[in-house]
Amino acid sequence: MRKIKVGITGQAGFIGTHLFNYFGIQSESIERIPFEDSYFENRDLFDDFLKKCDVVVHLAALNRHNDPQIIYNKNLDLVETLIASLEKLNLKPHVILSSSTQETLDNPYGKSKYKCRELLIEWAKRNNANFTGLVIPNVFGPFGKPYYNSVISTFSYQITHGLKPKIEVDNNIKLIYVNNLIEEIYKIIIDKITADEYRINHDFEQKVTNILEKLNNYYTLYYEKYTIPNLSDINEVAIFNTFRSYFDYDIILRELELKTDERGYLSEIIKAQTAGQSFFSSTKPGIVRGNHFHLRKIERFGVIKGEAIIRLRKIGTSDIIEYKVSGNKPSYIDIPIWHTHNIQNIGNTELLTFFWANEIFNPNNADTYYEEV
Repeated sequence: MRKIKVGITGQAGFIGTHLFNYFGIQSESIERIPFEDSYFENRDLFDDFLKKCDVVVHLAALNRHNDPQIIYNKNLDLVETLIASLEKLNLKPHVILSSSTQETLDNPYGKSKYKCRELLIEWAKRNNANFTGLVIPNVFGPFGKPYYNSVISTFSYQITHGLKPKIEVDNNIKLIYVNNLIEEIYKIIIDKITADEYRINHDFEQKVTNILEKLNNYYTLYYEKYTIPNLSDINEVAIFNTFRSYFDYDIILRELELKTDERGYLSEIIKAQTAGQSFFSSTKPGIVRGNHFHLRKIERFGVIKGEAIIRLRKIGTSDIIEYKVSGNKPSYIDIPIWHTHNIQNIGNTELLTFFWANEIFNPNNADTYYEEV
C-alpha cells in the first residue's frame, strides 16, 4: 500500500509535536514530510514542502499576544499564504485545519479561526479540493507550554516547581487529551473524511477549581507520600500523565527507605491507590532490556540486586538521560510517557529488577513501541 505523505504546519508546537511523533509509529501507512516554521518566510521552501504532501494538517497559529490585532492578522496571513501557494502551484492536497470551539466567542483568536475556516472552505469549493475543518475543544497533555497551551499545563508546571497557582476565572471547561485528538486526526487522514465543520468531541468537562484540587492532591500523594493516586478512570490517567511530565529529570530517581534490623532490611517498592501488574526480571551481565516507549502506560523500574544504568530519551529529541542504580542503594524510576528507555546490567553479577505498571499487559493493545534509546 502506498504511504500517505503528510506535512504538518506548526510541527514544532504542542499538538504538532505529538502528531508528528505519532505518525512516526504509523510508518506503514504514513510518510512524514518535515516542516519548519521558517518555511512561511521562504516561499521556495514552503512551495517545495507543499509539492511533497498528499495531506497538509494546518496547525500553525498564534493564540496569545499582547496586541489582539496581531493574533487576528497573523492567523489570517498564515492561511492566505497557504492558499496562495496551493493555487499558484495548482496543488490539491487534503487540507485539514485545526480550528477551535472559541470560534463563537468574541475574541481575536476565535474570530481569526472562524475566518480561516471560511477561507479554506472557499478554496476547496473553488478548486474542487478536499478539506476538513476541525473544531476542537481545549487540548491538554504532556509537554504542553505553561501559560500558553492549557490550564492543566500551567497548573502542573506551577505545582511541580514550587509556585502557587491562581484561578482567574472558575469556569467549566471541555477538554480533550492530546493522544485522543491525534488518533482522531489519523483516522480522518486514513479514511479520507472531509467536512466543512468537523466537531471533535471532548473527553470530559470539569470546573477549574476541581482540576486544581486534583493536581494538588496528585502532588501530595505522588511526590510527598510516594503513592500512585487512584487512576481507575482513563481520564484520570491522562491528567496524571500530563501532571508528572512537568517534574524535572533530576527528581525522577527516588531512593527507597530501608527498614533494617538484625535479619536484614525491608523496603516498600510501590504504594498505589490503583490496580496494576507487578513482575520482576533477571538480567545477565552486559545485557540490555527495553528500547521502547509508551503513550499511556505508567511503568516503575526498581533495581533490588546488582548494578544497572537506566537510560531515557524523549521521542523526537537526541539527549539521553542516564541514571546509575544499584541494589546496594535501592531506588526506583517511574518512566515518563513518550520516552524510549532501556536498562542495562553493568555489573558482574545477575541483575534483579522489579517492575510495576498501572495496567495488566494486553498483547493486543500493549502500548509498546520499539525505538533504540
